[in-house]
Amino acid sequence: MSSLLIDPERHPLRPGDSVRTLGRTVVLAPHPDDESLGCGGLLARLAAHGVPARVVVVTDGAQSHPGSAAYPPERLRALREAEARAAVAALGVDDIVFLGHPDCGLPVPGSAPFEAAAERLAEALGRAETVLVPWRRDPHCDHVGTWALAAAAATRLDDPPRWIEYPVWAWPHADGEEAPHEGEARAWRLDIGAVLPAKRRAIAAHRSQTGLITDDPDGFRLAPDMLAFFDRSWELFLEPGRPVTATDPHAHA
Repeated sequence: MSSLLIDPERHPLRPGDSVRTLGRTVVLAPHPDDESLGCGGLLARLAAHGVPARVVVVTDGAQSHPGSAAYPPERLRALREAEARAAVAALGVDDIVFLGHPDCGLPVPGSAPFEAAAERLAEALGRAETVLVPWRRDPHCDHVGTWALAAAAATRLDDPPRWIEYPVWAWPHADGEEAPHEGEARAWRLDIGAVLPAKRRAIAAHRSQTGLITDDPDGFRLAPDMLAFFDRSWELFLEPGRPVTATDPHAHA
């Protein structure tokens, strides 16, 4: 099957003001920075049009630099939370919730901790009319785990929200099994040209991921070639052609 991430500009481009149709929107970020990378333009568009938006950060991101003496986990956790607050503020959003799950340590589906986490996430979703989650096979354990938690949480809501997925780590694997393929979802792009400067400021706010921490040579860093996927005048979103459930057999390739 053809990957939806190959030649992405073939997908329809929707105007920025089309975000008005999303209604109350919640963006789920597996780590602090995913909200800015994958949905920064959408969030800025929502804010510009007065549409209520919330960001829910699922993990604390404290494992990005495990070898740093200057930024041990507690300090890094606090820094990444502060960075996320600054990032969403740059996008015009002030509603952000931190669930605080350990980085790379989300509970396993079917376990009691998973059920408790799904219940808590359902509370954070509240009366959302639209929920944005990472692409279901985005190749990172926390991205896949966030998708699973969100699917379980959605089943607990009285009115299931519109479900939209966004790629982050699937972009470098656009021709791989992890990518979304024809028939799995409908792809469309949102014009974010007018708010691209705000998105750039939001991404830059995540300094811990772009070079601030220098005493862990093996620590994570967003490389320029990765950042290039998110420095475009549009963002790409994916909508499945059928309702999503917590036991969706297509969640994993």
